[in-house]
Amino acid sequence: MRGQPPVLCYHRIGGPLELGVTRVGRSVFARQMTALARAGWRTMTLQEFAQRMKVVGAQHAAPLHNPPSREFLLSFDDGYASLTGSAYPILADLGFTATTFLITDYVGKANTWDVQYTRNRLQHLSWPQVEHWRARGFEFASHGATHRRLTWLDDAAIETELRGARETLTARLGAEAGRAIAYPFGAVDARILRHARNAGYELGFAGVKGSGEALCRSRVPVYFWDRGDVPFGLRTDALGSLGRFVAHAANRCAVGTSMIQVITQRISPPPESVVDA
Repeated sequence: MRGQPPVLCYHRIGGPLELGVTRVGRSVFARQMTALARAGWRTMTLQEFAQRMKVVGAQHAAPLHNPPSREFLLSFDDGYASLTGSAYPILADLGFTATTFLITDYVGKANTWDVQYTRNRLQHLSWPQVEHWRARGFEFASHGATHRRLTWLDDAAIETELRGARETLTARLGAEAGRAIAYPFGAVDARILRHARNAGYELGFAGVKGSGEALCRSRVPVYFWDRGDVPFGLRTDALGSLGRFVAHAANRCAVGTSMIQVITQRISPPPESVVDA
């Protein structure tokens, strides 16, 4: 959408190597964030992003006379525990903030919802870790309850995923944590938007090709090959356009992960509860 500040989506930072594409090395992430800070970029909060979009919406098709500002929304999907050592401290030192979209049923648990791309299962942030970093200015929001592809579910299951995740977040972290959602796999359609709106979400993030409405904003994933100082999602040149196209194609390929999820969830029991340490 014209006038929307760019939104970056990272997944894993550092930790063990994987067979997938979502891991970005800690040194690469540190170099990118440091380069952006030195170039005058600043990160936005969800509230700042939402306010900016209200201004853009009010302008409609009016020409923008001011040059684009160097502001972006930085986000992480899934909420892996490695963020506490490989990402958050780097951002805090630079004066940056970020929004992490949590899979609420897996907070404090291993990522058994996902295909096992690493030798051992990966751990998600615990509630005490979330609360610690939230107190330091980082934001947390919804990535659904169990990271299922919402467009493949019936209405009752969608309701459980969306409303259940939001209720958990607001109970643990307050009303602000329940205002935004990032749809798992970026999969969203008109039916999902209706459910998200009815569940009480005000802001939603899809894939590279969002529709432009409040509950379907676009985001650009950062995958392991996106190693430049300026990630593709912040570039305005031909290389940035190519990078966004490749990221969109890679995101669409995640349908394979969704299919494996469906098969394994039919034969595996749900995760056991873990007591927060």
